[in-house]
Amino acid sequence: MNVDVLQGLNPAQREAVEVIDGPLLIVAGPGSGKTRVITHRVAYLMRVCGISPYRILAVTFTNKAAREMKERLQRLVGTRADQLSVGTFHAFCAALLRREGKHIGLDSSYTIYDDEDQMNLLKQAMEQADIDPRRYPPRAIQGVISGAKCLLMDSHSLSLNRKSYFEEQAAKVYQRYEELLARNNGVDFDDLLLKAVQLLRNNPEVLKGYQRRFLHILIDEFQDTNVAQYVLAKLLAEEYKNICVVGDADQSIYAWRHADIRNILSFQKDYPNARTVTLAENYRSTGTILEAAKHLISSNRMRLAKDLWTSREGGHPIVVHEVHDEEEEAQFVIREVGHLTSAEGFNLGDCAVMYRVNAQSRALEEACLRYGMRYKLVGGVRFYQRREVKDVMAYLRLISNPNDEVSLTRVINVPLRGIGQRSVEGLIRWARSEGIPLLTALERVAQDGGDRASGNPPIPPFSKGGSGGISLSPRVSRPIAGFARLLKGLVEDSRRLNVVELIDAVLERTGYRQYLFDRVEMAEERWENLMELRATAQEFRHIGPPDGLADLLERLALVADVDNYEESPDALTLITLHQAKGLEFPVVFMVGMEDGLLPHVRSLDSAEQVEEERRLCYVGMTRSKERLYLLRAFRRGFSGGSGPAGPSRFLYEIPDHLIASPTPKASRKRPSPRQAQDAAWGIPALLGEGPVLSRSPERSEGTAEGPEPSLPSLKTGDKVRHPTFGDGMVVSSVPSGGDYEVTVAFDGGAGVKRLLLSYANLEKLG
Repeated sequence: MNVDVLQGLNPAQREAVEVIDGPLLIVAGPGSGKTRVITHRVAYLMRVCGISPYRILAVTFTNKAAREMKERLQRLVGTRADQLSVGTFHAFCAALLRREGKHIGLDSSYTIYDDEDQMNLLKQAMEQADIDPRRYPPRAIQGVISGAKCLLMDSHSLSLNRKSYFEEQAAKVYQRYEELLARNNGVDFDDLLLKAVQLLRNNPEVLKGYQRRFLHILIDEFQDTNVAQYVLAKLLAEEYKNICVVGDADQSIYAWRHADIRNILSFQKDYPNARTVTLAENYRSTGTILEAAKHLISSNRMRLAKDLWTSREGGHPIVVHEVHDEEEEAQFVIREVGHLTSAEGFNLGDCAVMYRVNAQSRALEEACLRYGMRYKLVGGVRFYQRREVKDVMAYLRLISNPNDEVSLTRVINVPLRGIGQRSVEGLIRWARSEGIPLLTALERVAQDGGDRASGNPPIPPFSKGGSGGISLSPRVSRPIAGFARLLKGLVEDSRRLNVVELIDAVLERTGYRQYLFDRVEMAEERWENLMELRATAQEFRHIGPPDGLADLLERLALVADVDNYEESPDALTLITLHQAKGLEFPVVFMVGMEDGLLPHVRSLDSAEQVEEERRLCYVGMTRSKERLYLLRAFRRGFSGGSGPAGPSRFLYEIPDHLIASPTPKASRKRPSPRQAQDAAWGIPALLGEGPVLSRSPERSEGTAEGPEPSLPSLKTGDKVRHPTFGDGMVVSSVPSGGDYEVTVAFDGGAGVKRLLLSYANLEKLG
């Protein structure tokens, strides 16, 4: 039995599996088999150490990773794997709150709001707090609130610890937002962690029960944990301290989601008796790719040193290619993928194009369509964000949680019932003035006036009727009463129907199918999406009501883009670098290797943020098994401008001997700090310290005789205007290869600049 579980593990992996007692830190480099180690460690605990699966908790960060872990464990321990607690942090907390939420006033039928619903509720909170959304952008307010929750701060704590006037305003919105969530019996994504920690901290008996239950706790991707997740793990492990964390500081790329790299860097300080095992053998990438990645990441200071190695010595050199713009970049990718699939034996599904921001996908998608290449875009419109799917899910959420006003207001007039927005807003105001849920207000309409005409018109928007009710005209009250009866009937159905039958009842009784085909474009496609939702619900068909519905809604609320990623042999993958973490491909194209894009312009003022951008580049490079392409463009127009951009500073950290057809020396020369900063902001290179930019070998815009005729003819004394530096006067203009070097004295504080004329975008005045 022992031999079976440890079979095929290298010495470091075997050590990580066999160290059982006390805290353990497993430093796992990319492609080092960490999932294999985690699953074999769980199997070892069960089969060799005799630990009950009920007493083991394993958490990771994506449903995809959790699903893969469960599948491997089923092969190792059979059906006993079903008794294990394996899932994401958020899924664990959601289940905890379903069982124990009553201790903090949260009903088990609570709704988990997605980003769109959360923003709608937040805007309501801003309106109630009298905060102007034009002055204080809702998304920025949401970011402050999310950050506070990840630091385990409620609105009162944020108000006491505010660091700026903006945070003071955000705290006011946060308070109203908390009230609205409570009124709706709802939580957002961050609440799952916050409320789970609050629950355990404030209820010692509940905490003690879970501490005694989980004898062993395993946490994957520990470098991505935030403060709330770290505290949660520490609380649960306090009894036995058998906590095993697996991670790699060099792959910490989610600080913008409030991940704290210090959690893994300080683990040994927090657990002085912790053992450390390093998994350094890489099974994924060639020696060339791995050596390049090692050179890149060695520039970072915030890391746990490790010496990665692989038995796959050599491999194809890395291609660093320069193009004129994003269109030419996309054409190169399509052309090279075509060559790889037609002459090198690769499939389309072996290739992935990775980029820093979603806007970069536009040129790639257009090129794929133009040349007829099948592609798969990860992170487009999510399936569960499509309108028709959200409509039906809103009905299901409302059936499960009748206090969910967000879902109620979404579907009260879908399909069309003649209930206008003003009527809904009036109902909401009246319900709040009476201190009753919105659904109760609807039921009173049905009870007091839904089926009889009123002889007198109502006083806008509503007037109180007898017995605490309201008086409405029949034109308004009848459809509202009809909706209330419809919902009541569906709630009754939910007590006897399984979740698939309930979806059928919703589609039939609401008339949603007829609505789609009568009034909505692309009805067939939308109906197919609803049938896909119904197919997903089949997994929960065997679970009796109401648990089947609750489990389905919980699953759907926690789905992420990458969770639905499935390898396809006949489609090119387009994906952001952040989403690509955890995936691997034989061929990787990393596009947009320019300062200001990777590293991103927002990171350039912070050494820590530049280090994170370098880690992101490292993650992208180490997704590749066989071939790696790094592309940069001179100009990129998706951000609203077309100014030149300097090559990414990360390109200079890759040794020349690893690169095929190295970039011309002029553009491989390391830029000065001033050049790097100027290039990041889209400002032309300053020639006084050596040019950063070079011409694409495939696109020459000038000749030795001089620049293109379209360039303005400038001479000393000419007045010019620059989009960044403003107005100025030409001091000199001299030939420089196929271009002109122009020196301009700008007004104000910009000073004297030396610019390449073809890139400077100068406008001649007068």
